[in-house]
Amino acid sequence: MAIKQLSETLINQIAAGEVIERPASAAKELIENALDAGATRIEVATAGGGKTLLRVTDNGSGMSPADLELAIRRHCTSKIDIALTDIRTLGFRGEALPSIGSVARLSITTRTAGAGEGAAISVTGGRTEPVRPSPANVGTVVEVRDLFFATPARLKFMKSEKAEAAAISEVVRRMAIAFPKVRFVLSGSDRSTLDFPATGDDRLARMAQVLGKDFRDNAIEIDAEREEARLTGFAGVPTFNRGNSLQQYAFVNGRPVQDKLILSAIRAAYAETIPQGRYPVAVLSITLDPALVDVNVHPAKSDVRFRDPGLVRGLIIGAIREALTRGGDRAATTGAQGIMRAFRTEAYRAEQPRAQAPWTAAASPYRPMGFDEPARGFAEAPQAAFAEFAQPSARDTAPAAETTARDGTGEPTFPLGAARAQLHENYIVAQTGDGLVIVDQHAAHERLVFEAMRTALHSRPVPAQALLIPEIVDLAEDDCDRLMVHAEEFLRLGLAIERFGPGAIAVRETPAMLGEMDASGLVRQLADELAEWDTANGLTGRLEYLAATMACHGSVRSGRRMRPEEMNALLRQMEATPGSGQCNHGRPTYIELKLADIERLFGRS
Repeated sequence: MAIKQLSETLINQIAAGEVIERPASAAKELIENALDAGATRIEVATAGGGKTLLRVTDNGSGMSPADLELAIRRHCTSKIDIALTDIRTLGFRGEALPSIGSVARLSITTRTAGAGEGAAISVTGGRTEPVRPSPANVGTVVEVRDLFFATPARLKFMKSEKAEAAAISEVVRRMAIAFPKVRFVLSGSDRSTLDFPATGDDRLARMAQVLGKDFRDNAIEIDAEREEARLTGFAGVPTFNRGNSLQQYAFVNGRPVQDKLILSAIRAAYAETIPQGRYPVAVLSITLDPALVDVNVHPAKSDVRFRDPGLVRGLIIGAIREALTRGGDRAATTGAQGIMRAFRTEAYRAEQPRAQAPWTAAASPYRPMGFDEPARGFAEAPQAAFAEFAQPSARDTAPAAETTARDGTGEPTFPLGAARAQLHENYIVAQTGDGLVIVDQHAAHERLVFEAMRTALHSRPVPAQALLIPEIVDLAEDDCDRLMVHAEEFLRLGLAIERFGPGAIAVRETPAMLGEMDASGLVRQLADELAEWDTANGLTGRLEYLAATMACHGSVRSGRRMRPEEMNALLRQMEATPGSGQCNHGRPTYIELKLADIERLFGRS
C-alpha cells in the first residue's frame, strides 16, 4: 500500500480527537485564549450542553485581520517562539482553533483597540471563508455551533446535555479560582447563570464564591517554600470534607491541572484525619521555574511532569500537615449548622397541624389538679440525675499556678471551655466564653493516646526483632539501589536490610510491633513507592496504623462515667494536642455551637 500525505482537514480532525474531547475541552481552550489576551471579563454562553452552541466573549486585546487569518491555521501561535522550556502562557500549541473549526461551525469576530472596525472569519467543517470586515467591540467573540457535526462518530460518545453542561461549569469554576482578577459569567438556555465578580487580590473571596462561604470559615492558609518551589493556597480543616474529590483544585504556575502526583500528596497529607470514603477540600497553587515543569505532556495540557516530583510531593505534604497542626484542630462550622438544622426540623414538625380526635375529658392529657396534689414528673423525679450539674466546674478545679488567658473577671478561659455535664456516659458538655462544646469522650481520648504513641514512635528507634533466617527478596537492581539509599531511615523504623548480590535484598530485622509479617511483601511495596514517588511511607504507615488500633482499644470507653476533674483534664489535653479535632478514623471529636446560634433557636436574635 502506497504512503500518501493526509489532507489538512483530516489532520486537524485527528488532532481534534486529542485536543477537543468534549464541549468542556473547547470551552477550556477558548477561555485560556481569552486570558492570554489579557481579558478582565469573560462571558460564556451555552446551549445543548455546549454541543449546540458555545460562545466565549472577552474584552482582551483582540486580533488584527492578518493575525485572525493565521489563528485558524494549525501550529500558528503568538505565545512561543523557539523553545518549550519557558512557557508562561496557558496556550502555546496553536491547535485549538483549527481543531474546533475542523469538526464544528466556527466563527470569530474580533477588534483591536486601535482599529476603526473589526474583522470576522468563519470555518465550517475545515472549510475556511475569507476574512471580512465586521462591526465589533474591542476584544474577541468566538462562537462554536454544532460541535462534532463533521465527525458523527465522536458525537455519539457525548454524554447527556446536563452532564456536558456540568463539565463546562466545572471548567469555568477552575478558571475563576485561578484568576480572581477576572470576572466570569456563565449563562445559557441549558443552565442557571453563574456570575463570579472579580475579587482582585483577595483569592479567598473568589474561593468562597466558587466553593461556598463555608470554605472561608473552615480554611487554613498555606504559604510554604522549599528550594525553588513555592506553595500557596488554602486547605480545609479535616472535619470539613466531601464525598468526592471534585473540590480539590491544583494550579501550577497559574495553570489548572489534574495531576495524580498532587492529588496523591493531598490524600497523604490528610491521612488518619479524614474518614475512609471522604475527601478534603483544598485549593493549592504551585509556583516554580517553568524550566522545572513540563506542560507539554498531552495536547489537553491538563497533565504536567515535574523535574523533581519528590520535592513537590514533600512540599505539599509538609505544608498541609504544618497548617493542620497550626489551625486544623477546630471543629468545622458545618457541625453546628447540622445541629441547627436538626433542631429546626423538629420545630418545623411540631408546628405542623395534626389530625385530632374529638376532645373528651378522659382522653385529655391535662387533668384538673388541686393545690394539695403534687405535680407528677417533678416531685417524683430522681434528684440524682442532676447531680453532675452541681459538681465543681473547671474554673474551680484548675491548678492555681497554671498560667492561661483570663477573662474580664479574672477567671481563666479555655478554647474548649469548662466541663458542665456528661450526657449518656459518652458526651461531655462544656461551656465556652461564647457558646458550648459537645465532646465525644471516646473519640477525643483515642486521638490523644494515638498522638502520644506516634510521638514516641518517631522520637526514638522502633524496637526490632531479628529473623532467625534472613529473608532474601529478589528485586531489580534499580529497586535495590533505591532501597539501600533509605536503609538508615528504615533501620530507625525497625527494618534492617542489606544488599545481597546485585539483584537481591536481605531482610535481617523487622519491627517488633508488627509481629509475624510478610517481609518480602513489605520490601516490594517500599520499592514500588520509591520508584513512583521517591518516598517510602509504607512502613511508617503500617506502624502508625497499628498504633491507631492500639489507641482505639486503650482509650476511654463509651459508657464510662467521668468525674468533673477527669472531663476537664481531657479538655485541656485536647487543647494542647495537635490533630485533636478528629479521631484516628477521621470523625470529629467535638462540635461547637455558638451562643448566637442558640439564641436564634429560641428566637432571641
